Parts: sequence; C-alpha cells; structure tokens
Amino acid sequence: MELGLQGKVAAITGGSEGVGYATALTLAREGARVAICARREDVLEDAARRIRQESGGEVLAVQADVTKAEECRNFIDRVADHFGQLDILVNNAGRSAAKPFESVDDETWAEDLDLKLHAAIRCSRAAVSHMKERGGRIILITTPGGKTPGPSSVPTSVSRAAGIALSKAMSKDLAKFGILVNTVCLSNIKTAQGVRAWQASGGDVSLEEYWARQGQKVLIGRMGEPGEVADLIAFLVSDRGAFITGASINIDGGNAGAV
Repeated sequence: MELGLQGKVAAITGGSEGVGYATALTLAREGARVAICARREDVLEDAARRIRQESGGEVLAVQADVTKAEECRNFIDRVADHFGQLDILVNNAGRSAAKPFESVDDETWAEDLDLKLHAAIRCSRAAVSHMKERGGRIILITTPGGKTPGPSSVPTSVSRAAGIALSKAMSKDLAKFGILVNTVCLSNIKTAQGVRAWQASGGDVSLEEYWARQGQKVLIGRMGEPGEVADLIAFLVSDRGAFITGASINIDGGNAGAV
C-alpha cells in the first residue's frame, strides 16, 4: 500500500528507543526524512546511525529535553530549518508512573504533567507555526488508561487523559489549516521501559520468557511489537489517513475494558 510519505518530514520526540525509534525507522523506510530527539546524546546518535543504516534515509538527531520549553522550540525549529519544512510531529516522549493516589506528591504530579502534557503542548505549538500553510499531522502517544483509569494508576492516567483531551481540542482548532491530530493509546507493547523492568526484577528468566509471561495477561495472548504501533502511526500520518482526525485509537491487544 502506497502511503504517500515520500519526501515528507517527520519529527519524533523520544525517538532513540522503543516506539519512538520504531516509528522513525518505519517512516524513514517509507521515504520520509526524519528527525529524532532524546535527552541522552550517545543513545540518540546511535539510534540515528542505525536508522540510516537500516532505511537508507536522511536522519537528523537533536539532543533535547522536552520538559524545557526552549529545547522544544529549538528541536522543532531546527527540523524545519534543516529540511525546509515540517509535515509530521509525533509526541512520543514519556514514561510510566503509576502509584496509588495517596502516595503521589506534588513534585511527582508536576513532573509527570510537564513530561507528558506540557511537552506535547510546547512541541505542537511550535510545529503548528510551520504546518499552517502546508497542512500536517500531529500524533500524541498516550495509553488506554487515560480513558479508563485503573487502581494505582496516577499520575500517568491523569496526564494521559489530558493528552487525549488536548488532541481532540487541537483537532477542532487546527482542521481549518489542514492539520490532523490523533492520539494513539498504547499498552502491552515491548518497550525499553519493559526491558528495564525486566532488568530490575533480577533477570531470573530470559527476556523472551519475561515477555511471554507478560503476554499471558493480554487478551490475544502476546505482547505487541513497537513496529506494530509504528505501522498504525504511519497510516494515520499518511495520505491514506487523510479523513481521520480527533480520534483516539487503542493498540493494546484488546485489553482495554477487558474483564
């Protein structure tokens, strides 16, 4: 299926590993020119090198902490200056933070909202200024827990709910410019955070066995691959997804709302 991504320019936050890396690689393979940012420069540069090798595409790596407003603007502006345009923004930066309500202090609330909500606001605001004349696509990565929070799920469930609302509100305001905004709500995916959780567990089983055990909790019996999320994102930002905006799409193996 031709997606019409040849020559498009995509910026992906948190693009050095996991879903962000897989998205950058998939878009590059589809012919897009991609830019990735992350805080750890060594990991970022290695990711950019591997994407170039595997896709043959053009990749720009920009070290940035998206909790800092100036660095958000700098990332987006550098992408537009380097490539001469910006067509796609994927707000992917984030991490899991889930505890019982009473155990979360003000500092943790503020940090989580800054990383998952305010960063998306800052990057999207900067991106819109480059997209208004040409149109574009903006994706926010959230979780199904933003729609149906479970116990011991804050602050993530709240910040992700805000991200879903932000995406819907932006889709209403930006449609007149040809800018489509959607949310991908993911869970039960093999991510770098999951690898770190396996390492923290003591590594008494292999990583493959760890994923297999985690997959037993998923309705369809396995964990999802980052590339499967990337394929969904690629469709949403492509010409094929040109009539989809304001949507929040779960990709979680069917677990949301499962009993």
